Amino acid sequence: MTRRFLAAALAAAALPLAACGAEVAPDDSRPDAGPVTVPRCGEEVTYRVPQRAVVYEAGSADKMFVLGLTDHVHGYVMPPANPPVEESPWAAEYAKVEMLSDDLLNRELVVDAEADFVVAGWRSGFSDERGITPAILDTLGIQSFMHSETCYNYPGHPVEFTPVEGLYRDLELLGEIFGAQERAGEVVAGMRERVAAVREQAPQGPAPRVFVYDAGTDQPFTAGNQAPPNEIIEIAGGENIFSGLTDRWTSVGWEAVVEAEPEIIVVMDYQDQPVQEKIDFLKSSPITRNLPAVRADNFFVLDYNEAISGPRIIDGAEGLGEFIRTEYTAPAGG
Repeated sequence: MTRRFLAAALAAAALPLAACGAEVAPDDSRPDAGPVTVPRCGEEVTYRVPQRAVVYEAGSADKMFVLGLTDHVHGYVMPPANPPVEESPWAAEYAKVEMLSDDLLNRELVVDAEADFVVAGWRSGFSDERGITPAILDTLGIQSFMHSETCYNYPGHPVEFTPVEGLYRDLELLGEIFGAQERAGEVVAGMRERVAAVREQAPQGPAPRVFVYDAGTDQPFTAGNQAPPNEIIEIAGGENIFSGLTDRWTSVGWEAVVEAEPEIIVVMDYQDQPVQEKIDFLKSSPITRNLPAVRADNFFVLDYNEAISGPRIIDGAEGLGEFIRTEYTAPAGG
């Protein structure tokens, strides 16, 4: 049963997803709207309506597209780990804007693009080490917007939101910046309804223990409680075995995974390594092959863009919720 679900998930990766907000509304923003002051990771910032936005990764782009703001996007930066934009539910919107780079976000790229607005996450796009931070961009007269999900350790202005509440907040704040509040309200209301439906359908009884496997053989890379998969799992009716880690993505020891005895393994799917190779490793490694999830073949594939701050995390919750309801096999004795 689980193999059938995995095969279907892998096959579907080649097709546009039936994602929330794939239908793009007309741009109802107000280019002539006056400045508006909204929080940026707890710091009040006054924004002019941007006309040449640069967005980093699909989550940032999708937030703009779902609000009908394609005309305000000059270009996007898409590192190689991201699945092809042609597979996106907003593929038609990506085609209307320029791909600026397939590398990490940097200051020179933004300046060369004559950007007036940059959307990214703290330490997920913006970086002290690479010399591109909101503070630096402020000195260049370039506005910036950070994903609320990533603000929990932003220096000087830490603010903590769960990933889904952070998503809602970002859409509402972007709606204010661009004068698209009505559209933002409609989008967020629809997302709230979808999340509530997944919660309501979650099976009763003990929540299955879930391990998020991003990558790694010597040490696994996984999701802590600040990353979207943690809340995706909770909404779907499971329990992240590393929900006690206040971090986004981090390395852990295999001993901790074995001790937690996960009943489901969420395998991250992105461009650097085929999903099946990751599953084959888990099935063959003497450390992991006897995990309850592995013995029961309980693998769920989560697309990269369903695991970063953006509209598609709602799709991820719906997909995992369906898996737990219809495909999950409780391990013997579990």
